Amino acid sequence: MSAPEGPRASGRAPLPSAAPLRQLLPRLRPYAGRLAVAAVGLVIAAGVGLAFPVVVREMLDAAFEARDSTRLDRIALLLLGLFALQGLMNFGQVYLLSSTTERFIAKLRDDLFAQLVRLSPGFYADRRVGELMSRLTSDLTVLQQLFNTWVSEFSRQVLLLVGGIILLTLTHPRLTLTTLVVTPIVVAVALGFGRRLRKATTGVQDQVADAMGTAEETLGQIRTVQAFTREAEESRRFSALLQGVVAVAIRRAMIRAQFFGVVGFVAFGGIVAVLWQGGQLVLDGALSPGALIAFLLYAITVAAAVGALAALFGNYQEGVGAAKRVFELLAEQPRIADPARPVALPRPVRGAVAFESVGFRYAPELPEVLHEVSLHIAPGEVVALVGPSGAGKTTVASLLPRFWDRTSGRITLDGVDIRDLALSELRGAIGIVPQEPALFSGSVRDNIAFARAAASDAEIEAAARAAHAHEFIERLPDGYATRVGERGVKLSGGQRQRIALARVFLRDPAVVILDEATSSLDTESERLVEAAMAELLQGRSTLIIAHRMSTVQRADRVVVLSGGRVIEEGAPAALLANQGMFARLNAL
Repeated sequence: MSAPEGPRASGRAPLPSAAPLRQLLPRLRPYAGRLAVAAVGLVIAAGVGLAFPVVVREMLDAAFEARDSTRLDRIALLLLGLFALQGLMNFGQVYLLSSTTERFIAKLRDDLFAQLVRLSPGFYADRRVGELMSRLTSDLTVLQQLFNTWVSEFSRQVLLLVGGIILLTLTHPRLTLTTLVVTPIVVAVALGFGRRLRKATTGVQDQVADAMGTAEETLGQIRTVQAFTREAEESRRFSALLQGVVAVAIRRAMIRAQFFGVVGFVAFGGIVAVLWQGGQLVLDGALSPGALIAFLLYAITVAAAVGALAALFGNYQEGVGAAKRVFELLAEQPRIADPARPVALPRPVRGAVAFESVGFRYAPELPEVLHEVSLHIAPGEVVALVGPSGAGKTTVASLLPRFWDRTSGRITLDGVDIRDLALSELRGAIGIVPQEPALFSGSVRDNIAFARAAASDAEIEAAARAAHAHEFIERLPDGYATRVGERGVKLSGGQRQRIALARVFLRDPAVVILDEATSSLDTESERLVEAAMAELLQGRSTLIIAHRMSTVQRADRVVVLSGGRVIEEGAPAALLANQGMFARLNAL
């Protein structure tokens, strides 16, 4: 018996600091061929770059020592040919790497979104949607920028560094030692600043996520914000969060500036030392001017490569922070998941529901919400669940489709423990009509077809007719193609509720849950919804959560909850005659 997923529950283990980017490697395997071709182009382009100082030396020697015009012309043409080859190779490797990165990040974003929609409601109890959207956008954008530039530049600079050191050694070993003295200093500086930079970058991303979470929350409740004239206060709150983002971003900028300043000084200070020592060798006749220029170009190449690698190390630290947050989400394990060996429901599904001594708490540290709750719904029976606010009615309705898992007891559908069923089969047998129907910003047709994407237009219209929605849909500007706006804002409450009912009609479930489906409607809308509900309940096992007596009266049986316990049960008329809690609730 597993514990439920509470507000702070987490099914993941912390990721080691170096692990996130390593976890990207298996995801790159499908693109290995494209990356290999890009690598070949990169190697050729880097080789041309390394050949450039040698060609320059030959050109200078031809001009200043041999004074050979024909040789000078040939070398110039060779240099143009090499640059053309380098340009072609750069084009190929940049295109292949950039297009591969776009595909790779799109797949990673797709996988992250698929993971987020799999996680159960308990995960979202302590997470704001805006924060998760920041992970889906800004963190992956950091990774995209990292791969677009870091991979190719890192590889290029490593090739230039290694090749440059080899050619420096072949040109003049003594000068090479002077050049390489600065390398350990630059590496030490990079390591020191890199740790600070990663911490600062993580802080920036966390602050951005917090600000975006607040923005999403405010915009999602814009009518409430405006109704209470809180526009100025909410703007100030968001502005304060943005100031926090700016503050940590400026700290990061300071670290980056210090980093680049120190590395640049050390690297190019080494070049000055090489230039001075090489000048002495030219004066002594131990080195030709062309050889000195070639050596200096190689020294600049090596110094630039060391500086670039140090900068890339800083970018790497930023990428580690972003990847860590992305893979923390990908590693999150849903507490409510399919069993290892799902059991199939008997066919046809009859809709017999049983709660057997069910207990539930939202988190181990929180008090129990349900205590030994037992109730049964026979196939085709309508049961009303009533009780005061906080009695646990909605919790009971949430346990049946396994939005949360009971902590004790057993829940069955047609005699099968719901934890032994695949979630798709369990939830496919249940239709839910909430108090506030969840509509999407697409068309009326899209919203009804959300229950069954493959439904034909005729089936969608039949479901709308059964829900008494066809008449008002026909009067909309574009009929079934009319867009309803975010959360169905362009429709009235009664219209939204009837579309939600049409959605359930289209699904044709064996079990229906009506969660106070008419509590917020006007009289006329309630009449139409009640008529649609009367048709929906025929032949279906139904659990109604309601306060209105008009809804409760259609129930075959009433179960009264109080304090998370069943205290009364029976036919509506019998419970009214008993003068217990149901009678008192009815009087109220």
